[in-house]
Amino acid sequence: MKLYTSIPKELKPYFNTELEKYRTENISGNLLNAWNHLERAHIIGQKYPYAHTLVHWKMLKFGFKIKSVKEIFGQIPRLIFGGVKSFVGKIPIGNPGGANVAPLKSFPIKKELQDIFTNAGV
Repeated sequence: MKLYTSIPKELKPYFNTELEKYRTENISGNLLNAWNHLERAHIIGQKYPYAHTLVHWKMLKFGFKIKSVKEIFGQIPRLIFGGVKSFVGKIPIGNPGGANVAPLKSFPIKKELQDIFTNAGV
């Protein structure tokens, strides 16, 4: 069994870019775009416990910001268990991480994100 720890240095810039775009859009009030960048960060970082947990923490805070009970209560178990699942390599690939999708369902990864993984060599 492969244990995952830190996000690879080749992938980290892409992850950080999505988080920065999230922050910028969130501050600007472009909430739909902000959420899209959080989902992208989730897909990029979901194999790695710290990155995965960080995104779910930001999703929980976003849920509070938009006053979404569904998102808040949907993020709590994801926040608790997501990093653990990442650590042992048991994550649903391509899952965007929001409470609007089943937490254990895999999704196809869009070509643009596939290219990021390819470019990073992971």
